[in-house]
Amino acid sequence: MRKRTILTAIDVGTTKVCTTIAEVNEGGMVRVAGVGVTQSMGLHKGLVVNINDARGSIRESVRKAEQASGYRVESAYVGVTGRHVSSLNNRGVVAITRNDRLVRPDDLRRVLACAQNVRVPSDRKLLHVIPRGYAVDGQVGVRNPVGMHGFRLDVETHIITAAVTSVQNLVKCIRGIGIDIDDLVLEPLASSEAVLSEDEKEIGIILVDIGGGTTDIAVFKDGSIWHTAILPVAGYQITRDVAIGLGLPFDVAEEMKKRYGSVMPVYESKMETPSTISENGHGVSYQDLCDIIKARVEEILRLIMLELPRSEHEALVPAGLVITGGSANLSGIESLGHNILRLPVRVGIPTNMHGITDVLRDPAYATSVGLLLWGAKHEARQTWRSRGFLRRLIARIRNLFR
Repeated sequence: MRKRTILTAIDVGTTKVCTTIAEVNEGGMVRVAGVGVTQSMGLHKGLVVNINDARGSIRESVRKAEQASGYRVESAYVGVTGRHVSSLNNRGVVAITRNDRLVRPDDLRRVLACAQNVRVPSDRKLLHVIPRGYAVDGQVGVRNPVGMHGFRLDVETHIITAAVTSVQNLVKCIRGIGIDIDDLVLEPLASSEAVLSEDEKEIGIILVDIGGGTTDIAVFKDGSIWHTAILPVAGYQITRDVAIGLGLPFDVAEEMKKRYGSVMPVYESKMETPSTISENGHGVSYQDLCDIIKARVEEILRLIMLELPRSEHEALVPAGLVITGGSANLSGIESLGHNILRLPVRVGIPTNMHGITDVLRDPAYATSVGLLLWGAKHEARQTWRSRGFLRRLIARIRNLFR
């Protein structure tokens, strides 16, 4: 019987908390066993603002997932987002001093530690140090230098940090219900695992996750992360504009946005729609609803492009833009994105899943699925390292007895 690993992912968002439990077999295939979704309480723009409310939402989400899967959650991969997240690129250099000048795994650890040696303020926490590419004796574009000969090893890394207090508040909510944390993962990195292909990351692409409280941006180039950013505007601001502009209660505005919302003008829409729509006794102009939504989405798309470090977007990201997150369900968002950005645009829907996946085949669950896939990769690396250590130990023991 094949050994199975049980993984749990908790996506604590501004509008919903989603807990997913999955089985991962030895081949790395992820099979979803249970999903628990609840309305998020005690969070604003990705940050915990009320620990008790947030803890209650997470507890209920975990309970639903446990009930659906039959497994008990002991630890989980948890997504992190918020305006407090920042990133930078840094280089590290070490010398290969052995007589054979052979690059070994220990040298990779040394050069990554060197690149990580940047001043991180006491109020910041290091989340990720991701190698973007290596160079051996000036030869750039090296993906895995282990086994190569050289005198000097360089690495370029992408370093992501977050505010200590914001992370501590989230961790306190998770641990407060008796769950340990396997890893904290920046949400756009997790989403990329679910909706991007390796070819797209190689060519150059922008991932945009427009959630409830934040818009998460990740730029990939040459197969690795190139830039990350978090914008504090997203679906909440769209709904708020609709509520204020049309004089609606917030929950009614949210329901109208989800049910009727479109970013294409009525005269361009191929669907026949009524001039007036109603929800819970509130009637509004369909044209006015779409105009408000379109204006806010246009603003978000333009803010995304302003976050990019370079202006030559066509050369930087020829594969274009992938939009995911709950707001990606707005009708016409692909066409609007293409018209504004002059780049290929598509909506990213999670793939590479098996099991109970009907509810997860939606852009709103890209982060949840991505956290599972991130966790599966991490577990596979840990297993490979353990097996490698065991092989080396057995070889040493054999040599002792020869």
